[in-house]
Amino acid sequence: MNQAPNDSPDTITIRQPDDWHVHLRDGDMLQAVAAFTARQFARAIVMPNLSPPVTDTASAAAYRDRILEVLEPESRFTPLMTCYLTDTADADEMAKGFESGVFTAAKLYPANATTNSAHGVTDIANIMPVLERMQELGMPLLVHGEVTSSDVDIFDREAAFIDQVLIKLVDRLPELKVVFEHITTADAAAFVDGAGPNIAATITPQHLHINRNAMFQGGLRPHAYCLPVAKRERHRLALRKAATSGSAKYFLGTDSAPHEMHAKESACGCAGIFNAPFALESYASVFDEEGALDKLEGFASVNGPNFYGLPLNEGTVTLERVNIIVPDQIEAGAAKLVPFHAGEELGWRIAG
Repeated sequence: MNQAPNDSPDTITIRQPDDWHVHLRDGDMLQAVAAFTARQFARAIVMPNLSPPVTDTASAAAYRDRILEVLEPESRFTPLMTCYLTDTADADEMAKGFESGVFTAAKLYPANATTNSAHGVTDIANIMPVLERMQELGMPLLVHGEVTSSDVDIFDREAAFIDQVLIKLVDRLPELKVVFEHITTADAAAFVDGAGPNIAATITPQHLHINRNAMFQGGLRPHAYCLPVAKRERHRLALRKAATSGSAKYFLGTDSAPHEMHAKESACGCAGIFNAPFALESYASVFDEEGALDKLEGFASVNGPNFYGLPLNEGTVTLERVNIIVPDQIEAGAAKLVPFHAGEELGWRIAG
């Protein structure tokens, strides 16, 4: 891990940030984890891959209500809802949800690409009328960018998706706003850098901190397993360069994806890293190590709202250079969760 420059400041105050990609789950898990995101972020793009998935305006509005119900009354957190695209998605329903302010964006999961994605899109041609309507509306498309063919190595699925799907999609719908979510490769960063201003990407803290070795250090490490999986070191370094570059195309998206400890530490462990409790501290550590703390506010608080056409938040957050130890596990209600960086030291904390 890189070392922070000697002349780095001891405190940094930034505009209140947002999380442009988070899994809040539902039911007891929603009750257990929602407050961690609401404590750090003013808004969050909430993923729709529940069981059953959020595929229409009414179910999105109901899910939004459930999120707000589990938060403290004084919370000012705003969940931004998304629609789960299926092969039978309806363009009129998409427009209804977006124009009414219920949907902020729509999410493309290739079928069986990740957790609860079995209902996802089997062929992007099946949803082309919906995507054409979204382009007309200015409604962002959020993309889980992996192919799912069994003949493509799991470490190559993102690069294959760019070649097989994304390049063709952008060529066909050049004005469609696309967020290439949780990118993991130098290939993805190069694609985003070379695309027009309507193409952006989110980057998670885990993909800035770990490479694929983390899953195999001293044995199988299920709490380092997420989808898309972490890649080689050269890809991690490319992501750090992109995130800290100051480019308006990149913004914060944690992809925090909680699973109970027993579901991760099982014969078929679930994909997902729970990073919400110390997300901002994790990002700050990376920007500090890269000598780019002055770029953190843009990445965390400015680029996302500007891309989505939303106002910047009015409040601020101050981080201070204080070493903290991340707990080995977090008990929230009946749930036992292992956070990202469990047992490790981070050099920043949120003040107050």
